[in-house]
Amino acid sequence: MKIRAIVFLAAALAIATGLWSLLAPKADLTIETTQVDEMPVTVFRPANAPPGPVVVVAHGFAGSQQLMQPVAETLAHAGYTAITFDFAGHGRNTRPLSGGIKDHDLSFRILSDEIDRMIRYALTLPGAGPRVGLVGHSMAAILTIDNAVNNDKVAAVVAFSNFGSKATASEPKNLLIVDGAWEASRLKDDALRIIGMAAASPQERVTYGDMAKGSARRLVYAEGAEHVGVIYSRDGLTEMLDWLNAVFGRTQTGAVDARGKALGLLFLGLFALAAPLSRLLPELSTVPLGAGLPFKRQWPVAVAPAVLTPLILWKIPTDFLPILLGDYLVVHFALYGALTLLGLWLTAPSHTMWRAPWRGCVVAALPIFAYYAVGFGLPIDAFATSVAPTATRWLLIAPMFCGVVVYVLADEWFTRGVGAAKGGYLFSKICLVVSLALAVALNPSKLFFLVMIVPVICLVFVLFGWVSRLAYKRTGDPRVAALANAAALAFAICATFPVVD
Repeated sequence: MKIRAIVFLAAALAIATGLWSLLAPKADLTIETTQVDEMPVTVFRPANAPPGPVVVVAHGFAGSQQLMQPVAETLAHAGYTAITFDFAGHGRNTRPLSGGIKDHDLSFRILSDEIDRMIRYALTLPGAGPRVGLVGHSMAAILTIDNAVNNDKVAAVVAFSNFGSKATASEPKNLLIVDGAWEASRLKDDALRIIGMAAASPQERVTYGDMAKGSARRLVYAEGAEHVGVIYSRDGLTEMLDWLNAVFGRTQTGAVDARGKALGLLFLGLFALAAPLSRLLPELSTVPLGAGLPFKRQWPVAVAPAVLTPLILWKIPTDFLPILLGDYLVVHFALYGALTLLGLWLTAPSHTMWRAPWRGCVVAALPIFAYYAVGFGLPIDAFATSVAPTATRWLLIAPMFCGVVVYVLADEWFTRGVGAAKGGYLFSKICLVVSLALAVALNPSKLFFLVMIVPVICLVFVLFGWVSRLAYKRTGDPRVAALANAAALAFAICATFPVVD
């Protein structure tokens, strides 16, 4: 009892400290929300200083304007006016993204037009000069570079995690590329290619060209960062601020956003809080339920769906939901789960998953889902990325859940039970990640962006695994966590992946 109380108090302290660290820096800023056409927009300014140059900040694929808060707040603390917004189909933008993956040219024209509109809006704000700065991440790095080529309204571009853009030796003006040191070699090679247009043997952290003429070029590999973490990196944010200061002739600096540690502390506290909270769940079975398979019988059930699912879906159309990549994921999960259930039936036909009562499982799953939605959903939406569904997204959650729950129920049941292999739960998750990687390898043009979210998927599985373990230990029924995890995963996919038409 004392240990649980200590854990509870420590978790509460971590949560409170994390929240304070995230909220305190905002006190020095003026943050206003508005609407530009269909686009939700947020304007960040220093609270007690005259307005400075304006910088338009654009998020990447499956992101939202909340994801770019570290960039916007760092700029605002240094005296800039920073504008974030949600692209079509992303975040809280209610306009679907036309084209999607089927017509890249159309979707990129729409997204580029939205950047144009944001530039025009930026130039109307107090303090705006004749030119603005652009900052883009991943997909938006390409868009901002391509938009700024031969665009006299843009003074500089900072491209985080850029790849495949139309940059030349002199366009866009004053280009800084920031990749994570742990970024994929494909992206780092592309950055070297661009900088190599201005220098015979390009080196990292060396500025080439003439900033006064707009031909300056610089490449930075941010320490300890990967594709998404680069926009949280102090190294990358400092380089961005120094670059824009040089372009706009400013020397003012301010607090560089450090929310990575604060978010880590907040989520660590929420993670730990699950342990004492799990004691509130009911005991549903005195004998732990599950297939109880030893590893020699478990591994074929885990491996077969991992290999067969992407092969079966390779040539089958999976575009039936208006959510980019989400439609493929729901089919992948559903088929993967069905194959797992088939393997489970062949391996352990006496399992009782469908015969055991379900009412208690559903009731016990509800507080776990509330823990996910309130504990993690609210701070993620406020400080990381949008997870508040629009009306269209709400309608997609039910069909997404129907596919996801097949996989999660099958996986939870066959990795649990008396005599189940130790490490089997982890092994099955590795198999799923490998399966998604194989799917990308078979169809890279359609599924490439899944690669970008693998770190997020792994973090989600860590959380789900921890909660699943606690819930199973308390209730004795693996279906409790399965239902809650499936609902949370379906909700997250529908709230984040782009909506298309």
